[in-house]
Amino acid sequence: MLYRDDWDRVKEIYKAWWNKELEYPLLQVTSPKEGVIEYRGYDGWGFLRYRDCPQKVIELFEERCKDTYFGGESFPNLWMNLGPGSLASYFTGFLKFDGDTNTAWFENPLPWDVVKKLEFKEDNEWWQYTKYITRLSIERGKDKFIVGTTDIGGILDVLASFRGAQNLLVDLIEEPERILFMTEKILYAWFKVYEELYDIIREHQEGTSAWMGIWCHKKWYPLQCDFSYMISPKMFEKFVAPHLEKQCKWLDFSIYHLDGPGEIPHLDILLDIPELSGIQWVPGAGNPQCDSPKWFDMYKKIIKRNKLLVLQSFDDVNNIPKVLEEIPDRGMVLISTWMDSESRAKEFIKSIRRS
Repeated sequence: MLYRDDWDRVKEIYKAWWNKELEYPLLQVTSPKEGVIEYRGYDGWGFLRYRDCPQKVIELFEERCKDTYFGGESFPNLWMNLGPGSLASYFTGFLKFDGDTNTAWFENPLPWDVVKKLEFKEDNEWWQYTKYITRLSIERGKDKFIVGTTDIGGILDVLASFRGAQNLLVDLIEEPERILFMTEKILYAWFKVYEELYDIIREHQEGTSAWMGIWCHKKWYPLQCDFSYMISPKMFEKFVAPHLEKQCKWLDFSIYHLDGPGEIPHLDILLDIPELSGIQWVPGAGNPQCDSPKWFDMYKKIIKRNKLLVLQSFDDVNNIPKVLEEIPDRGMVLISTWMDSESRAKEFIKSIRRS
């Protein structure tokens, strides 16, 4: 790989991590290369910002790669960012992007008599655009960087885009059968989208990646339900867990995106899914980040249930060794962070490897 010349070695480390055979933490540490003063151009939102010229996005990404030190097991990952939950737009055609705030949203509340008639449309402009930029990126990126699948979205999150979050909360009580009907329809489309994009990607690339920035030698994907922080474990078990179980069985590997303290009540249900590979913990804004002792007992619980653990946000990277000291099996953990200089990144990696 052009921007990671030891990629064959790194791939073997990822394989060992997914198979729970690694004896040390999987580290992703990136920084500007020595001599690079500041990053310019690529900001992750180019496929929406430059929709009329997606080639420019790839050029900007490659400029970023040239300026970036990929340390540990990090790698150049160009994922097709169209916002969180692009599957909703493949049904409705609705996707709004604010380039000033770098925000994309899909929520466009519709009445049930409209929602129940929604169908995934093969000729939908956003679906066609997603396939186009995926194909363009995989062709341009061959042997240079990894291409990650777009953020398809969580099943109930997509339905929340159709109905509006507040309306859907009421629907859970008043319209449970309609919800179950629509989530099955959305799930079917989710599988279709993943499979078609996977077929495009594997033409020129071994393995898969996504917005979480983790490479896998087989089919993998981040699973989520951001809407779930507003519902009880009982509702999660009824309306969310069944389709998560189906996704976990269908994929070779999967990581659940546990987004904030509001989702912690669902952790036991998630850990009971045998095929779920692991948990990514994201404390969220305003909360102590992944290096806080507040979360250590939860980490131990996840590891003891034989699930992988992904930690990617820290208040102070100097606390990371303390985090690893608390974890029963360090080889089950992926640590991802950014440093402000290449020399600091290299020293950090050495310190973790020595500990």
